[in-house]
Amino acid sequence: MGRRREGREAAIQYLFARDLQGEIKPGDPDEFWTLHSARTSTRAFAENLIDGVLEHQEQIDSGITGLLENFSFERLAAVDRNVLRVASYELLYCPEVPTPVILNEAIDIAKALSAGESGSFVNGVLDKLARSLRKPAAKKVEQPLGTTETSDA
Repeated sequence: MGRRREGREAAIQYLFARDLQGEIKPGDPDEFWTLHSARTSTRAFAENLIDGVLEHQEQIDSGITGLLENFSFERLAAVDRNVLRVASYELLYCPEVPTPVILNEAIDIAKALSAGESGSFVNGVLDKLARSLRKPAAKKVEQPLGTTETSDA
């Protein structure tokens, strides 16, 4: 598993725990990282996501709420809610991360950490959000034969 995937999962797990516990005490982040061992680079990536979500949580939650049809934000499963928060943060504030990467990661994490039809649900909500926030990618430029593109997303 890549550093970014691990970081996304850790961020979602932290936010999930925060949702369940309510208010976080000053030592809680350190306690989380004691229980969730991670490489320095993975932890830094996760902390960046956590800080971003918490800083913009009101706007993120409002955006997600506006996309839900016949369902309230509070009724979302805590895992799904936090998968959507992290992916929404990336869609809004991380333009360097390609939209398909954000959506695929969120869907895969929802499938792994949540239950039932979470992957499909997360896909539907994020697809709407991505279409409203980001322009569709321009036509793909063909690469010369023998070259490949790689990403650590």
